[in-house]
Amino acid sequence: MLGYNKGILIEKSTVQRIVRNLGYSRQKNRKMEQVGNPDPDRGVQFEFIHSETDKSLRDGIPVISVDTKKKENIGNFKNDGTEYRASKQPRMVSDHDFFIPELGKIAPYGIYVLNNNAASVNLGTSADTGLFSVESIRRWWYTVGMENFRYADRIVVTCDCGGSNGSWNRLWKLALAELAEEIDKEIEVIHYPPGTSKYNKVEHRLFCYISKHWQGKPLVDVQTVVNLIQSTTTENGLSVACMLDKNVYETSIKVTDESIDAIDIEYTGPHHGWAYIIKGFKL
Repeated sequence: MLGYNKGILIEKSTVQRIVRNLGYSRQKNRKMEQVGNPDPDRGVQFEFIHSETDKSLRDGIPVISVDTKKKENIGNFKNDGTEYRASKQPRMVSDHDFFIPELGKIAPYGIYVLNNNAASVNLGTSADTGLFSVESIRRWWYTVGMENFRYADRIVVTCDCGGSNGSWNRLWKLALAELAEEIDKEIEVIHYPPGTSKYNKVEHRLFCYISKHWQGKPLVDVQTVVNLIQSTTTENGLSVACMLDKNVYETSIKVTDESIDAIDIEYTGPHHGWAYIIKGFKL
């Protein structure tokens, strides 16, 4: 393709080369500008996260970063991205993306282990609730964590401030207390400040690679999703286990004040509510 530059006819590739030599390149938008005013405790909370996780890693304590990936409809739907196929033979998918009750949706709950660059995904087919979040951690502990960290006295969990594992989610805290009693381990939870979920390590050390791995591939059924997640790897040695969770999780479960008061919880960190240690239930 030819173009004019000050009356001189040049190739498009020449323009591209000149633009690159001037220091320009094509770049994606990056979500960095925060909407609203940042919380005044944001900086000190990040310092607390770094110091607590760094010390725990040195002491051999498991540090896991957790969150629920975006829900996906199951079916022969377009999945953003490209894949290698025979020339001029694209995969044919439905012309509209819509929820099909018979096929359902999936909610991948990711658990990234900072200690050894390993991850687990609990693939839920029901609602994303506090019970689902804690069940995901429970499954990770019994399948992987218990063998690797049997002598640790606690588990450190870093997560977002909102959602099913949010700092004000009562069901999340109650279920964590039950898990702490069950496995006889303290569970230390440290939340990222509101609006900073992109810094949660599960996002950029696990979920981004899953999305890249399955790009262009329709999520036609649940087993396909499991296979795609389990086969996700990186040059840095990331390994991912995936288990299917067919439990049905009720929504809108009310947790009473009495149940919350019974939890043996110690609040820590610079901001009350963003970090706490759950030890089980009070005697």
